[in-house]
Amino acid sequence: MVLSYSRAVFLRFFLNALLENFLRGHVEAFETWGGLARTLLYDNLKSVVLERQGDAIRFHPTLLEFAAHYRFDPRPVAIARGNEKGRVERAVRYIRSAFFAGRSFVDLADLNAQADTWCQGIAADRRCPGDPNKTVREAFAEEAPRLLALPDNPYSVFERKGVYTHKTPYIRFDLNDYSIPHTHVRRILTLVADLKEVRILDGHNILARHVRSYDKGAQIEDPAHIEALVAEKHAARRHRATDRLVLAAPASETLLVRAAERGDNLGSITATLMQLLARYGAAELNAAIAEALGRDVPHPNAVRLILERRREERHLPPHIAVTLPEHVRTKDRPVTSHPLDTYDQLKETPDED
Repeated sequence: MVLSYSRAVFLRFFLNALLENFLRGHVEAFETWGGLARTLLYDNLKSVVLERQGDAIRFHPTLLEFAAHYRFDPRPVAIARGNEKGRVERAVRYIRSAFFAGRSFVDLADLNAQADTWCQGIAADRRCPGDPNKTVREAFAEEAPRLLALPDNPYSVFERKGVYTHKTPYIRFDLNDYSIPHTHVRRILTLVADLKEVRILDGHNILARHVRSYDKGAQIEDPAHIEALVAEKHAARRHRATDRLVLAAPASETLLVRAAERGDNLGSITATLMQLLARYGAAELNAAIAEALGRDVPHPNAVRLILERRREERHLPPHIAVTLPEHVRTKDRPVTSHPLDTYDQLKETPDED
């Protein structure tokens, strides 16, 4: 951006040419100069002019809102009239040759820091193109009191978009994935981002805050989101085991309720009863649990002792856990049978001999 009278230059680099970055450049320029011009001339770029038919111009509504906030008059130059923006064109050529050519930098922040130093130093101390008898710095000192004052609050520039969350608790934004609470999957949420932070909102409620990443394909996660998801999965797995247990041995439901009243670990009790179910069967387990409840001992150890006693009364051998090696267990895996239509087609093919 170039001031018309003093030719003071403000230079800022961004990673893309989005409207939000275009407006951020405006805000930073106004704050650097401590004011702004009453009229801003623009080329006919889409961030400013959406449509133009002769003298009828349809401005971008966000730019009009921005101009109203700072009280300036946006004015696009005429089409194919390069002379109307000569000050900017010459400033661009000057920047390319005096600042950017042969310059090295580490990252975008380093480049912008060097640009600020250059604008406040070398570019400000050059001869003013409109008046060679003074420098740009001296001309700007004369121009600054005539600039429009800044409003009390700067214009807040955010990238805002509606996003739909699929079955995974992540939001895709700018080629990266940001975590959200798993309780809000398969919903339409709002993403609001500035240069440093990404926020995900459900209405007016902030669900997640993340430091904005400029990588590609990165996963930015809040540890609390992952811990809650893991706990939910563990609870769901425990509930599935409980459902299978209650279905096989209905008396186990009463045992679990009474164990919960005593404050026992239901996960451990369910796992133990599932092992006994696999070892003794549903009928024996249900009978043993009923006997333990009748004796007012709702504990898996009591159920185990009752099962062992019942086994001994029937003179059955003890159950011994057999651990098979991996290659033997692999042989017991189900094999998917393939259709034999291809063999039928070979049988129908006439023999060439």
